[in-house]
Amino acid sequence: MTKHEPITADVELVPFGDLYVSDLNPRTVINPQGIEALAENIRQLGLLHNLAGLRDEAGKVGIVAGGRRLRALALLQDDARFAFVPVKIAPDQETAQMWATSENHQREQQHPADEIRDYGKMAARGVSVAAIAIAFGATEPHVYRRLKLAGLPDPILDALKAGEITLQNAAAFTVSEDEANSLAVLEKVRGEGYSDHQIKQMLKPDSVRDTDRRVIFVGREDYETNGGHVTRDLFAEQTFIDDVALLNDLFRCKLALTCDAITAKGWKWAEALDSTYLPYGEFEQRKLERIFPDEGTLTDEQATRYDELAELANGDVLDEAGEAELAELQAVLEGTYSAEQKAVAGVIFYVNQSGEVQTYEGLVRREDKAAAIEAGFLRKTSQSGGDAAPKSPISQKLSDDLSRIAQGARQHAVMRDPDLLIDLLAYQLSHELRWSGPLGITKTDVPNWPSTEAAGYSLDERLTSNPPRDMWGKDLAKSFRAFRAKGPDHVRGELVRFLAAQYRGGDEKLSALIDKETQPNIREVWTPNAENFFSRVGGPYLNDLWRDLLDLSEDHPTATSFAKLKKGEKAGKLETLFSGDPDLRTALGVTEAQATKIDAWLPEGME
Repeated sequence: MTKHEPITADVELVPFGDLYVSDLNPRTVINPQGIEALAENIRQLGLLHNLAGLRDEAGKVGIVAGGRRLRALALLQDDARFAFVPVKIAPDQETAQMWATSENHQREQQHPADEIRDYGKMAARGVSVAAIAIAFGATEPHVYRRLKLAGLPDPILDALKAGEITLQNAAAFTVSEDEANSLAVLEKVRGEGYSDHQIKQMLKPDSVRDTDRRVIFVGREDYETNGGHVTRDLFAEQTFIDDVALLNDLFRCKLALTCDAITAKGWKWAEALDSTYLPYGEFEQRKLERIFPDEGTLTDEQATRYDELAELANGDVLDEAGEAELAELQAVLEGTYSAEQKAVAGVIFYVNQSGEVQTYEGLVRREDKAAAIEAGFLRKTSQSGGDAAPKSPISQKLSDDLSRIAQGARQHAVMRDPDLLIDLLAYQLSHELRWSGPLGITKTDVPNWPSTEAAGYSLDERLTSNPPRDMWGKDLAKSFRAFRAKGPDHVRGELVRFLAAQYRGGDEKLSALIDKETQPNIREVWTPNAENFFSRVGGPYLNDLWRDLLDLSEDHPTATSFAKLKKGEKAGKLETLFSGDPDLRTALGVTEAQATKIDAWLPEGME
């Protein structure tokens, strides 16, 4: 056959059961939803185009052009009209192959702008969305989106057809109800390659999306009930909140209602932060102290049930009722604040980026600190009492040393609970905690050693012995085999030692929880002496400390004689007092209460 010979082919009515999709058919990717839409189109309008195929040696016909129609007809075999299918039969394989290639490559798709206008014209004639979907072989959601585009001003659709904007750009214009603004934006973006997101920002510069934390917190329904206007983006499945001033008013109102709800539960005060997080150093800046509820105790039966539920939760097989039960038991463990605690404390809260309220409870303001101390909720420090805030006698370097000592005490305490450390490691590795990670599992050391070295400071030896070995040039495989040969207890011990040395606390809530479980005691690992503290502060500070510890008035002979000493002598005498020297304590008439105070005393900021 030459290219000039006419191709003759007959159209036959072939039983559907004798038809199949030929290997010559080039269409291999099929959209099931599209097939369903095409089937409905054929059911309503009939088969408008014949199929084309090649008869095989068994008498069956392989369809080379019309594979989608054949698949649609398979869904219509409950209708007798489609039991036989008109098929144009190719005279030979070469012709069938040409048909298969030609049908797909010669088909010209309608331009989206023309298709959009056709959809709009049909809708204007009163044709239903369902009928339009059948006529075009499309899904109803597709029709709704095309009709939304059909409502755009003509210049936008003209720009789409001219290739000056993309179909996605055109869809972005559907969020605007201001035609003049839309056309002004069109002039800025045509041919410039703007993204649909940028176009939406130009069209709705003062709007926010319904994913904004304020919208989630207030509730879109409440916003609309109060007259708020919204614009729905059918293409990106987004909703724009247009009246931001109203949204802000409703947001502030709900924050106030939340404050009222908190104080109604017995808290003395409640305050909302404007931020989406708790700023670093917020408590210190406001001079807030924090008290915690007494941890609850589970009965034996509850403890057994708690373990069962926790195991199920770890395996992700806990149902909703089980989660609620576990939460109730967890609440018992965490304890509750008493009415007396709430009477001297308050709550700070904020709304995070997800629109959820995050609270920090048990915060004691400076004016309530004395009442909290008197009630036994806070410990009195040697520097508490006055409202004035004179310059601290403790230098920054000394303050840094004291912070390291406090950190060391926490590490010392957490060494007692290896399981907790391993749980923390698993938690940190499986969660994106960023800078709030409880463990400093990076190459950076977690400081815990003051510049005064070991003076009066004694940590668990596992934190200070067995430093990392220099493995440069070593046979790592041999070394690793030897390490493993020491057994699982050694491996676990090394892991616990490393994790304890890397422990740094985490965020404020997590650090407090760990402190409650491990009960760190700074005085267990550190005793103030002349080298590590007393010689590093001024003489007046030492005078005040001497009188405070021994409950002396300024004109008491023991106080005045101490004040006349040289600074080094004062530091030495305080060191002897803190060392528990029985002769000095007897000579000074130290009472049991004073001895207890001395043995528990810590500089300001170390508690």
